[in-house]
Amino acid sequence: MPKSKRNRVVALTQTDKKGRAGKDALYDQIRESADQYKYIWIFSVENMRNTYLKTVRSEWKHSRFFFGRTKVMAKALGTSPEDEYKDNFCQLADQLVGHVGLLFTNIEPTEVQEYFANYTETDYARSGIRATSDFVVPAGPVHRGEDKFPHNMEPQLRNLGMPTTLANGVVTLLNDYRVCKEGQTLTPEQAQLLKLFYVQMADFHVTLKSYYHDGQIHRV
Repeated sequence: MPKSKRNRVVALTQTDKKGRAGKDALYDQIRESADQYKYIWIFSVENMRNTYLKTVRSEWKHSRFFFGRTKVMAKALGTSPEDEYKDNFCQLADQLVGHVGLLFTNIEPTEVQEYFANYTETDYARSGIRATSDFVVPAGPVHRGEDKFPHNMEPQLRNLGMPTTLANGVVTLLNDYRVCKEGQTLTPEQAQLLKLFYVQMADFHVTLKSYYHDGQIHRV
């Protein structure tokens, strides 16, 4: 009778001593979850925000999420047919590249897909993100929304590249200023200006890539 894959011990090599306990705990938690849940999803996150991921975790208390430490997660699943924890887990481990995570759940795939297809949160863009639209501040008194820009923030606007001045205590732009252009990769200064003007250009959402069930990988 062939030896059960569950009885195999795989060493977490190439890990430093610092944080080893956490890696061992993650390793064990993933294998325990693999025994507890019917479905294992690979997912990626666009415009990662811990606050929104915590919200998703809270709404899915019946399931388990693991995000980050992809090498440890891959080791727990098994990276080859010889050391995989269950049949074809190594194919799942191959997909743990980049900003991806694992979702263990007993919820049926159609319900999982429906939830994440409809879940999105808009937030401020960070540097390195592409602008989703043009944003131009017109010359004259500077407003954000319906309110005038606070006079004590004029030096900050100027330091971020806007040609502003104080005119009778009012923050004033000397000429039209384009903060960003649609499709442009945002610099740290541009991202900060968009935030100061309450302009949100980033959408947090979870993208489902594939799931594992009964030894088979199903692409989404």
